[in-house]
Amino acid sequence: MNREDLDRFKNITFEGFKALAQDDSLTPYEKIGFPNSYRQDKEEIIFRDITNKLGNLNKRNKVVFDIGSGCSGLPLMLIELCRKKGHTLVLIDSADMLRHLPDASHIVKVPCRYPECESLIADYAKRVDAILTYSVLHYVFAESNLFNFLDTSLGLLADQGQMLIGDIPNISKRKRFFNSLAGVRFHQEFTGTRESPPVTFNNIETRQIDDAVLFSVLLRCRSSGFDAYLLPQPDDLPMANRREDLLIVRP
Repeated sequence: MNREDLDRFKNITFEGFKALAQDDSLTPYEKIGFPNSYRQDKEEIIFRDITNKLGNLNKRNKVVFDIGSGCSGLPLMLIELCRKKGHTLVLIDSADMLRHLPDASHIVKVPCRYPECESLIADYAKRVDAILTYSVLHYVFAESNLFNFLDTSLGLLADQGQMLIGDIPNISKRKRFFNSLAGVRFHQEFTGTRESPPVTFNNIETRQIDDAVLFSVLLRCRSSGFDAYLLPQPDDLPMANRREDLLIVRP
């Protein structure tokens, strides 16, 4: 993978994802903003981690939301799991993205820019047992209102409902990693050089999620009556050294 591959998928907006979804020359991974090497042959590992953390998926006859579902293998795995478990699955994304996913009797497709779907939110208030939003939060943070997204989602959760905000890029975690010996070796192998990665602490990183943002989300959830936990990703996930997950539970 080269720098051009990475730069191509930086700073994508909701409209940008719609354009990617319409480009039939792209692979499913590229349509959701990833170079192929970041997701190909890795999504089964990712999905196993999701089901381990979002335990309500493993129960029966639940209501499940997938916000920003995309069109790669992950939503297909979720669709199949929900079929087996008798869940109702609500898929939320642009119409251009959703058209790549199959239709089924247990699926409700909602083409919208979440949370700009007032009737859906009203219909499902305090009724949703599991919410998944994976590799999405950093786009919300850069382009929209993070706390509106969060507060709306919390209002959907039923008693003992769970929300997994997965695969969050944390610039603070990334810096700590690249300041370590393991991070330097990773950088040198990736770049084919003997240079150390540039790392600067205690400076403002615009449009980037850092520890302060994530801790503020934790505090907002807990102050609103929800349990909330930051969770590490397993080492065999493709970006575990610089991303983490957030689990929220209505007690």
